[in-house]
Amino acid sequence: YQTINRYLPGVDMTPIDRAVEYARNKHKDQKRKDGSPYIIHPLAVAEVVAEMGLDVDAILGALLHDCIEDTDASFDEIAKLFGKTTAELVEGVTKLTRADFSSTEEAQMENLRKMFMAMSKDIRVVLIKIADRLHNMRTMQYQTPAKQIKKCRETMDIYAPLAHRLGMQKMKWELEDIAMRYLYPEDYESIMAYL
Repeated sequence: YQTINRYLPGVDMTPIDRAVEYARNKHKDQKRKDGSPYIIHPLAVAEVVAEMGLDVDAILGALLHDCIEDTDASFDEIAKLFGKTTAELVEGVTKLTRADFSSTEEAQMENLRKMFMAMSKDIRVVLIKIADRLHNMRTMQYQTPAKQIKKCRETMDIYAPLAHRLGMQKMKWELEDIAMRYLYPEDYESIMAYL
């Protein structure tokens, strides 16, 4: 709430409070890989989105971004409770989550990035998805080594370049930094020692 108040002073917190409760209820039986309640993840993604200075719809979309994918929530239910724009943001993030961006062909990377952008009618979908990936990268230590490598490669190929193109240099740097830690641990350690 402090982050939201800092970037959106005086905003009506009622819909945000309702979205937190809705997401908490929908994810109540789910846990993160570290054993913590799942709601920690959408709250963290919403905080990153708020730090970007995005609007209430984007914050609501971040709070609810996994509801269609991982729970019995529907587009219609979210639209009815939180508005069509929020539901479209959640649906857009769900489509990006379900898409396969794991091709390792270097020539395909640019096409994948273009497809990623084209799938999103609203740029906020891409921003929420980047925020989602950032929080998942921050908690990468709880994934299996195989998943770490897969997600870090995807981050270097898709998410960090997109953050760069969108002018999000701090986020690009953090995504690359975490990915390097897992993809090239020896190089990472020597660079850190040098710095």
